[in-house]
Parts: sequence; structure tokens; C-alpha cells
Amino acid sequence: MKIIIFGATEVGCLLATEFFEDHDITIIDKEENRTDEFNKLDISFVKGNVCDISVLKNADIRNADIFIACTAIDEANIVACLTAKKISGIRTICFVSKEEYKNTLCFEKTSLNCGDFFIDYIIWPEELLTQDIFRIVTVAQALDVENFADGRARLLEYKVTPNLSIVNKKVKDCGFTNDTLIVGITRNGDLFVPNGETVLLQDDKLIFMGTSHSLDILAGTFFHEKEIVKSAAIIGGGTVGAMLAKYLEDMKIKTKIIEKDYERCQTISEELRHTLVINGDGTNLKLLDEEQIGQSDVIISVTNNDEKNLLCSLLAKQLGVKKVIARVAKVVNIPLFEKVGIDVAVSPKNSAINEVKNDLAENNVDILATVEQGQGEVLEIRVKPEFEGKKVMDLHFPISAIIGVIQRRGKVIIPKGDTELKYDDILIIFTRAEDGSAIKSFFKVGEKCD
Repeated sequence: MKIIIFGATEVGCLLATEFFEDHDITIIDKEENRTDEFNKLDISFVKGNVCDISVLKNADIRNADIFIACTAIDEANIVACLTAKKISGIRTICFVSKEEYKNTLCFEKTSLNCGDFFIDYIIWPEELLTQDIFRIVTVAQALDVENFADGRARLLEYKVTPNLSIVNKKVKDCGFTNDTLIVGITRNGDLFVPNGETVLLQDDKLIFMGTSHSLDILAGTFFHEKEIVKSAAIIGGGTVGAMLAKYLEDMKIKTKIIEKDYERCQTISEELRHTLVINGDGTNLKLLDEEQIGQSDVIISVTNNDEKNLLCSLLAKQLGVKKVIARVAKVVNIPLFEKVGIDVAVSPKNSAINEVKNDLAENNVDILATVEQGQGEVLEIRVKPEFEGKKVMDLHFPISAIIGVIQRRGKVIIPKGDTELKYDDILIIFTRAEDGSAIKSFFKVGEKCD
């Protein structure tokens, strides 16, 4: 696939790094924005601005498959996508930073006012980040949450703490609940697919897939998740903080927001009906103590400053908060946050990259989700006739992968070794990202799933 990226930004670099090994990548931007990181990649670089049609032609726009605009200027991204669409009809993905642009541009393609002049996909990273945080918050103790099959199946990630009964036990001896599979383990930063003989160690991150009901039982039995999150504190009342508070209000979770800017406090207090808005500095330990922040079930620090989010998170930990989530602007800082004890570090850029990755899924395979900063993938594959009647145990994948869920005519099946595949089943498969192409080849994929 030929992909053209407008914007030699951090997002552009992350996208190029993610896709250059399997796709033909061309970056368009001014020469002064080209960094050494781009020079390390096997990609093409075209100098100029895509608003100049000759620049798009130099990038061979007519033979490209995807055009992604991810500069720091919304208006430039919008014009670039519309220009690319007009010239070649290429699929366009546009990054924006303002809600009003997303709302305005997300009209139906079939609109009478639209014609052929539209943008295929608008990505607002702050919205994706908020949704990611919300999923994590609403499942206590979970490090990651993904929903499949209209919510009937899920993926949950938990960390193995010293007090758990499963420490130093083999997977096959843990007695995990029925309709639950452990599909991945991250140990010392590396993700792998376990088997029954794998011994679980302290600090492992365990990734489970199963029915929603079975995972609820698993959480209560093994991870002491017998109560849902009832209270949350948000540090930072910007776009993400306010949007997250609205989501939490809908779940009837008692929520507080600490925001330093008084005028912003006034604005969000008018938008939020049940959230307590506090004007103050989230790095002020005395304020946090007075407002009983330490008694919250979860703290989310989402200011636009990494250093402040790190400090606020560490203070929250000092006050005894069990679960702390921090926004990280610079993706390279995520390992640092996790190393010093922050439970979950999330990045709007990572959320956006994952969304693009999902959108680019091809060949009868959809990437439903990515985990552990892109190390793992959840794939969706439709079974072809030649696999009719084959048992899961007889598939013999060339690499490590696990079929976590089978969707069959509206039913959700958590497979066992003797489960037989049926033509047109939809398989939800967990594997390492680097092994995704091998799974695609194994199933001889053709047209994309509907």
C-alpha cells in the first residue's frame, strides 16, 4: 500500500515508523521540518506544501492509496485532504485539534451537499484519548479494556501484584473462569503469547479475552474487583478533563475536577451538572489533602504538561490512591511514567496512531485493537470455506497466536481445542503485532470483513 503523510511531526514520524516496513511511505513537508528520525527510515521525502498541486503530483498522489494529514495546523490538514481528494479520489485521514472541526467535517458521504468533495475520516486525538481513559476508569484495577461483539466479549489487562494467589503458578493450574482465555503476557516490557505451562510472575501484565460475564467473575475472584469505581478526581479541566467528566457523570461516578485557570473553571462548571469544580493547582499537596483526593478510587491527571502530570500522579500515589492514570504528550516518556509507578500512562498520539492502524486494516482482516503500545494486536478474520469443520487444535499456526473469541450467527463462543470452525465464522485472534502478517497469510485472506 502506498501511503502519503503530510506533516513531519511527531505523529507523522510515529506513523511512518509504524508502517514503513510493510508499506511505501512518502512524507511531505518543508525541508526544515525533516529530522534525523525520518532519515533513519526507508521512506521518501517530498519538499513543499500539499496546497501546491505540483507537490502532490511529485508525491505520485494518483497512484497512492491513503493520504494522511497530521500537521499541527488544522486548517492546513483540512485543505490538504480536500485537495488530495479532489485530485485523485484517494482515501483521506485528517487530524484536527478542535471539536468544532470534527463536528463540521463529519457529515455523511451521501449528503446531497457533499458530492465527491469530502474527508473520509476525521481523527480528533483528544476524543480518542478520553474514550481510552474512560474504558480504563470504568473497570477498576484493569490497565486496559477493549470491547468486542457489541460488548458481549471483552479484553482486560491486569497486573500481577504480590498478594495474588496466581503468583508463581502455571497458567493451567490457576483455575481461571470458564469462557476466559489468557492470550498475552507482558514481562519486563516484552509481550508474548503464553501456553498452559507458562508460569505467572509478580509484575507480569496479563491480557485476558472472554465473555463480559466471565471476565466480571474473573475480576472479582482473582483481582479483588468486587466494587465498581464510585469516585474519581481529574486534574486538568481542559478539553479531555471536561469531556471525561461528562462521561463519568453519565455513569453516576462522583467526580471532582481541579483546574488552575479561574475562567476555565467557570466555563466547565456551567457545562457539568454534577461535577465539583475546584479552582486550584493539582501540584499543591495541601490542596489535594484538604479536598480528600486520596480517598478517590482513581485519579486522572490530564493537563497539557508531562512534568506536571507526573508530579500530580506521584503526589496522588503518596496520598494512597490505588489507581493513577496520567496523560503523556511525548510518547517517549511513557516508559518513564510506568517505571516510577504510575499505573497507566496514556497518550493522545498513541490513541490516534492505533486508530489509524485500525483504519488501514486490509485483506479480510480488521485490527480491532492494539495493546501494550502496539506490541500486540487483536485481529478479526472471517473463516473461508476451506477451513469448514477444522478444529482449533488442528490449525497449527506458524507463529504464536490465540483465537480468543468466535462470533457465529449472533452468538459469542470462547473456543476450546476441540471447537470446530464453521464457514463465515468471525474469529477474533490475539497475536504479537510483528506476527499479524503471518496470521493473514495463514488464513489466505481475500476481501475485507463487512
